[in-house]
Amino acid sequence: MKATLRTVRLALAEPLRISRSTMTARDAVWFTVEHEGLTGHGEAVTSVYYGLNTAELERQLYEAGLDLGHFGDPQSALRERPAGDRPPAVTAAVEAALLDLCGKRSGLPVHRLLDAKSARTTRSTPGTPSAPSPPSARTARTIGIVPAEGAAAQARSLADSGFTVIKVKAGAPNPEDDLDRVRAIASAAPRARLLLDPNGAWTTTEALQLLPRYTELGVEAVEQPLAPGDPEALARLAERSPLPLIADEDAVTYEDVRRLAGRVHGVNVKLAKCGGPYEALRIAELIEGSGTELMLGCLTASTLGLAPAVHLADRARWADLDGHLLLADDPWTGIGGADGVVRASELPGLGVRERRVGREDAA
Repeated sequence: MKATLRTVRLALAEPLRISRSTMTARDAVWFTVEHEGLTGHGEAVTSVYYGLNTAELERQLYEAGLDLGHFGDPQSALRERPAGDRPPAVTAAVEAALLDLCGKRSGLPVHRLLDAKSARTTRSTPGTPSAPSPPSARTARTIGIVPAEGAAAQARSLADSGFTVIKVKAGAPNPEDDLDRVRAIASAAPRARLLLDPNGAWTTTEALQLLPRYTELGVEAVEQPLAPGDPEALARLAERSPLPLIADEDAVTYEDVRRLAGRVHGVNVKLAKCGGPYEALRIAELIEGSGTELMLGCLTASTLGLAPAVHLADRARWADLDGHLLLADDPWTGIGGADGVVRASELPGLGVRERRVGREDAA
């Protein structure tokens, strides 16, 4: 097998401000594996928070590509999935490329490969063979820390486009500004389900004061209200919270989730932080029946980067898979989302193609 890299710049349609930073663009490194005339693709994106710059991603992915040369075929590489000490985002990109390639070789979409791995029971119509339905989910759409009037306009536009879930960033210096923003969004899109994400900006005292107020505004759940690093504090807050609390930055690895299972109401699983679809499946199986529910999240990335998670989307209570929708120009297509719903397909592999190719990738 031969691996190649390509680095591109992904610009956002508009700056996204959260409690700890404002982002306007990030680099993506595309990882392509070729074997017997077919290619599989994966993507990893830079992240200041996770300490991944462009040069480090390129180095790590280059070394991962060299390691794949030890395998005779992609199925063997996928079965072994050598991760070493590589960052989870790198492992996830390599795994995505191998799944894409294996799906194309077998003529199966990635979600069917994952169903086979997890032995999930699939729905079928009486009298027809059992077959998995292509996963789809109503995705949240993120509104950053912006003035209430602008947030209301965004919410109204999103509702008109079909979005029924809106995630609101919080953590402004003045908590009343966040409340005003949520109040304006609730008024502008009264039928939308609202999620709140302070990105760890609150103290426990602030959270106990603010959570009842957000309950009154109809917020459905709050993601990572406390600064990460003290999961016990988050678990204790969940016991007292009038709203479901979802761990994100405190739920990175399988072991992180194991410690929080049954103690928080949800965990946000991002493939780039856990290590790929197979690790996400392990986490989903771990929390099943624990009272902790699955949220599938993402980093801002292209359709290529989002696609592996979309193939898992119907397993989650909450889907927050809008990273590709925040871009000024998404270079890939194939999962939709502009109408508020992301969808996998029955095309082999990830089912995505690069836009400028103008046709479904023959690989």
